[in-house]
This record gives sequence, C-alpha cells and structure tokens, in this order.
Amino acid sequence: MWEIWTALFIGAVNQGLENINFSFEQLITIFYRPTLAEVSLKANDKVSTNLLNELQKRGYPPVQQGIWIQTQNGELLAQHQATKPIPAASLTKIATTLVAIDHWGLHHRFVTRFLTNGKVKGSILDGDLIIQGGGDPLFVWEGAIAIGNKLNQMGIKQIRGKLIIQGKFAMNFEEDSNRVRQFFQEAINSSAWSSEPATQYLTMPTSTPKPNVVFLNQSIPNNLPTQELISYPSLSLWIILKRMNVYSNNVIADMLAQQLGGGKKLAERSAILSNVPLEEINLINGSGLEKANQISPRAVVAMLIALQNRIQNHGFTVADLFPMGRCNCGTIAYRELPQGSILKTGTLDDVSSLAGVIQTRDKGIIWFAILTQGAGDIEIFHKAQDNLVNELQTRWGFANFYREKAWEGSDRP
Repeated sequence: MWEIWTALFIGAVNQGLENINFSFEQLITIFYRPTLAEVSLKANDKVSTNLLNELQKRGYPPVQQGIWIQTQNGELLAQHQATKPIPAASLTKIATTLVAIDHWGLHHRFVTRFLTNGKVKGSILDGDLIIQGGGDPLFVWEGAIAIGNKLNQMGIKQIRGKLIIQGKFAMNFEEDSNRVRQFFQEAINSSAWSSEPATQYLTMPTSTPKPNVVFLNQSIPNNLPTQELISYPSLSLWIILKRMNVYSNNVIADMLAQQLGGGKKLAERSAILSNVPLEEINLINGSGLEKANQISPRAVVAMLIALQNRIQNHGFTVADLFPMGRCNCGTIAYRELPQGSILKTGTLDDVSSLAGVIQTRDKGIIWFAILTQGAGDIEIFHKAQDNLVNELQTRWGFANFYREKAWEGSDRP
C-alpha cells in the first residue's frame, strides 16, 4: 500500500495535477498499476469491428489484422487474433525500450572517453587522439563540437598523430569507422565545416565558441601509456529512448539492441518482463526493420504495461518515453490523433501499426494495439487507426493523467 501512495504522490508532483476531484475510474487509474487482461472471445467492441469491416471492404482481410484494447484494471474491451504474432514494424522499439530500461535504468549514461598516448607541448598534442566508445547511440555534431572546444580550452590546436577509434563508437547515426573519422575531424575544425555542422552549430547556445583543432595525421612512434583527456557522458537513457521513439530512429534502436544481445535476446527478455509466452514475440533486431519482427497484439500491450509498472515509482510514465498526440512531431506529425494519447507507430511498405494509451474521463486509461497489414495505400491503415482511437476518446471523454517531462534539451552534467 505504501508503494501505491508513494507512486500517487510522485505522480502528482511530477505531472502537476491541479484537480484532485477524481471520479471512481480516475482513482482506479491512479491507485492501481495497470493489469494485463485475460483473453476472452466475448470482447468485441464495435469500434474494432468497424475497423475490420472497413479494411475488408478495401481488400484487406481480417485474418491479416490484430487488435487488443483494454482498461487499466484489466477489462478486455476488444480483441482480434490477440495472441498471433503479426509483423510489428517499429512497435519492436517498445521491446527495445523495455529491455534497455530493465538492463541499464532510466538515468544511465553512456560515457565516451577521449585519450592520448602523447603529451601536450604548447598548442600541439604530440600523439594520437584515441576515442574509446562507450555505446552512446546519440553522439552527433553537437557533441563533437563540444569536444573540440574542450580541446581548445586545454590549449590544443593541433594533433600531430591520428584519430584512433576503439570500442563501440558511432557519430551522426553512422557506424562506419572511415565515415566517423571524417565527421569527427570536420566537427572539431570549424574552418573546414560543410553546411551540415554549420547548421547544427546554430542550434547550440549563442555563446558556444567555434572549435579549431587540426589533425596532422603523422605516424608517431610512441610508447607512452594512455591518459584520459576528456570524459563525455551521453544524455540520460530515458531521453535517448524518447527521441528514438518520437522519430522512430532505427540506428539508435539497433545499436541498443546489439549491446543487449540482439533480437533473440531482446525477445526472450521482453517475454519474461511482460509475462507473455515467448511464442508471441519473434524479433531479429531492435528497430523492426524486417517483417520477421512479429509481436502479438496482446504482447505489445503487455510490454507497455510492464514499462509503466517498472517506471512509475520513479516518477515516470510512458508519456516520458513515447510521443503524445497533437505534438505534430516525428512519426505522428500530421496524424489525426487525440489530445493526451501516448503512441508508438510502426510502418513498413505493407505494414502499419499503432499502439499506446488513450486517456479518458469515464474509462480511465485505455491500453491498445492495432496491427494492420496488406499491400496498397498505407494511408488507409492510418485513417482506420486514427478513427478508432478518436472514437474511443469521443465516447469516454478526455482526461490527462500522464504528462510528459521536458525532453528536447540536454541534461548532460
């Protein structure tokens, strides 16, 4: 019981709930952790039937589609092929998010270390610059510019040696070592900037200096022990995951999944954490970029519920990890989705999926997953999905229990 009161207090403080006159359904939503519903063939809300009928008229048979809709307290409202794995596209990133938080924690930071095997002599680093990657999937132009400025602050303007990359290091979502070297050396030398780093520089604080560090790329025989020059932490993991999900960034998802053991391990751990049979989750990567990534509608909702239950005592909700309706951002830009909804989309050439939360006044929080597929116009699926969630929102009214934290800035120490 103490956990429940703690979660309520933290949630109220963090989400800024002004109105404490809650209905019974709202109290259920706040006081009780979401519970996965039991499968029942009797559950068939008319909105799901309408979606299936509309798609069938368009030539997409029900046998290809999957639906799961339930309340916070485990009442199943609608289901169709609930336990059948269906191509999930980027709903796969829900599994990546769940396992990443389980493995590292919400506030984990990946640390990139910058070392040298030489010494600083005047304005010259007489040695190599060694990047020791720590798995940061979101090291981009701005990070490299910051490193260049730190080197300048240390008095370094030239590096006699070469750029050596060790460990897991990527830049600008690129893992090829030659491309990464090119990006980094360009970023720390503003006189060589192309339009891309120049444009990204304009998004940084106006007081940010332009770095000037040049590699001479000489071969230097040097047996000195390495020493650390700079330690550069990533954003907190929850912010990385939020950005991954808002923009459905496949490179971030796959980099995280590789560090977590790959698609098979991701599926195994997801099944354990969400308490569903492994047969309902088949994954080959962390992004969903193959039709072989298949998840049942029930398992999708089970993973979302497992996420919420894992993070809520830390003052977080799924709103802090996925885009919210009406944000006009990322993959839900220009979609007609209800205010306050929390969503993850998935799209391949002939696959479209939508899952998440609808926050309602009369029924509390509704958890749902809609997985649709078939060759043709993907907008047909988008419209059918949007119509379903909007109809539920209209029927049961709007509420706002889960509110997102600020995530677009930097939280680096």
